[in-house]
Amino acid sequence: MVCLMTQGSRRSWGMGRGLRRLIPALACCWLAVGLAACDYTTREAAIVAPVDPPGGDPVQEPTDVKYYPSDEPVRLGLEHFNRGNYGIAQRYFKDAVEKSPKDVTAWVGLAASYDRIRRFDLADQAYASAIRIGGETVQILNDQGYSYMLRGNLSAARKKFEKAYSLDPGNPVIANNLELLNGSRKFIERPPNNQP
Repeated sequence: MVCLMTQGSRRSWGMGRGLRRLIPALACCWLAVGLAACDYTTREAAIVAPVDPPGGDPVQEPTDVKYYPSDEPVRLGLEHFNRGNYGIAQRYFKDAVEKSPKDVTAWVGLAASYDRIRRFDLADQAYASAIRIGGETVQILNDQGYSYMLRGNLSAARKKFEKAYSLDPGNPVIANNLELLNGSRKFIERPPNNQP
């Protein structure tokens, strides 16, 4: 330890105080030496960098991007429909048909969602669009029959179910809907004179 004597007072400087000043000074010197040893500065490196890096340009221009329709709205529509959230499903199916107007699955899902929220006028339009794109399939005929059954138009429902059944007689869903329809007819039959 170093001690200095000045006019009757004694000052002592420890090693710690000197090191506290020395370490930052040495760090700055090492940094300066390291930077001086670099061949290029960041600015020079940017100027010398090649225009087209090997392997192609990693950044795409908006005009270069190809559009692939996403199944996300249809997937979410089916998910919400199966959960019983028909209004939310309708929104997703509507989004799907706006993005991909030739998607039969999206049109059928939209029609079924409209049926469940009792918008039968819009359901008929969606079924018509699905038929225009994909023809009268078994699924569309069955769904139209179910739609008519929900409306209480049992004779129109029977025609659709029977047409679907003639195309696919082994389909258990259609057989179940016909059985349900037959049960509905028996339930609402009234006496001939309409009097109790």
